[in-house]
Amino acid sequence: MAVPVIRKDLYFRPDSSRVVARFFNNGDARTIKLVHRIMSLTEEMVKQELEITFNGFRGRHRNISEIFLKHANNYRNLIHSIGINYDELSIERRLLIGSYSTLEYSLEAAALFNPSIVEDFDQSFLSEGEKRVILSFRATGEGHLSSIVFRKGILDASNNLKMMEPQQHIDLPTITKKKSYNKKRFMKKMEEMNIPKEYSDPIMNVLPNRFEYYTLKEAVRKLMKLDMDEQKRKALKEMTWLVNSYYDIQFHEDSKISGRAILPISSSESRGIEDARFVRFTDDDGTETIYATYTAYDGFTILPKLLATKDFVNFRIMPMHGYGAQNKNFALFPRKIKGKYAMLARIDGVNNYLFYSNRITLWNDPIKIQEPKFPWEFTQIGNCGSPIYTEEGWLIITHGVGPMRRYCIGVSLLDLEDPTKEIGRLKEPLLTPLEEEREGYVPNVVYSCGSLIHNNHLILPYAVSDYASSYVTINLDDLLAELKK
Repeated sequence: MAVPVIRKDLYFRPDSSRVVARFFNNGDARTIKLVHRIMSLTEEMVKQELEITFNGFRGRHRNISEIFLKHANNYRNLIHSIGINYDELSIERRLLIGSYSTLEYSLEAAALFNPSIVEDFDQSFLSEGEKRVILSFRATGEGHLSSIVFRKGILDASNNLKMMEPQQHIDLPTITKKKSYNKKRFMKKMEEMNIPKEYSDPIMNVLPNRFEYYTLKEAVRKLMKLDMDEQKRKALKEMTWLVNSYYDIQFHEDSKISGRAILPISSSESRGIEDARFVRFTDDDGTETIYATYTAYDGFTILPKLLATKDFVNFRIMPMHGYGAQNKNFALFPRKIKGKYAMLARIDGVNNYLFYSNRITLWNDPIKIQEPKFPWEFTQIGNCGSPIYTEEGWLIITHGVGPMRRYCIGVSLLDLEDPTKEIGRLKEPLLTPLEEEREGYVPNVVYSCGSLIHNNHLILPYAVSDYASSYVTINLDDLLAELKK
């Protein structure tokens, strides 16, 4: 018997008007020529051109002048190298240089999909039966570049989601690179990435047990200037790629959460950050942290990464380690099991695996717990977000891929004390693409990256063919009864 599913008439669609002002680097040679052209203008001409630009873009961004100055400052050393004293340039000339080094990027131009949902830390001033929630989405723009955006809303007593109007101005965060590294752990990760020791040892042997970010970057930069074969050059690039994968970001306190966007920052994310699975994690001492696992992609290599925040203002980003930290689909359990962190993943691209670990970023010894069982999931089975605690067991929202690469959403129930034991699994999908949901960026797909329980109902946001998103509700008693049959 099919479990009743209530589809809600609320859609999150991409909005191409939501743009950010990003730094644009046209290369040193072209930038030098550009600077010389700007230097040929009189101060009066500079002011005229700058006013034209301000008239066209004023109001589209929170502080366009601050953005222009920040982007111009990125070329300070380059400008000095051609005999021009950057510090003696007028503010207007710097602003004009910065305007040529800036472009607008539409975060959601192509799609707003693969949603995840968590409880907000702030549950004040709500009526009976209401819950304040934060949704995250994979936003995709030009070039299929993916980032993370947010929305905030309130679930009422009838499970209707009332969303706050998204902030039009989108802020990019301040980025701080991690300052020091544990040499032993760093070398272990290089080994996992198959970076030959003959290339890494000459650098690592001279470094202390804890070394600074810029120390390694400078050592690699110097070696890259030397003549070397392509294999060694690639190994050094991968070392830089790894060290760039650690960083902190901070947003303005006065921005709304819907006005914050996490874009690809490190080289490991140059082609996108995909499918963030957010979870509200409770530690043994009762402290709570919001974590998200996501996939970093540089066009060639997939790197599972972990994001942590306690306020959605300050975020720490870390790569995950261990020989199990590969492929996609990592999803963290919301609490420890028998004193250890637990994680789901689909490390071979086909089956569901379980990990245990004493460290939240180290994942080894995967245990296969689920294989494709029914025709609608014969190609692969994976999770659709972090497990959800119920008194009957861990509720696992899954995705299955069947004929014609059709993605459907299913549900499994795992034992609370030993999640390697499957209590039940739906024989039929809980959610399949309706006829009107089949068309999109990737046809015939429904997919989710996280759900929660509210008023004894499963609240399941889902993506519609990798284009837009909506959500459904399912009575928890009906679902558990079917799973335990």
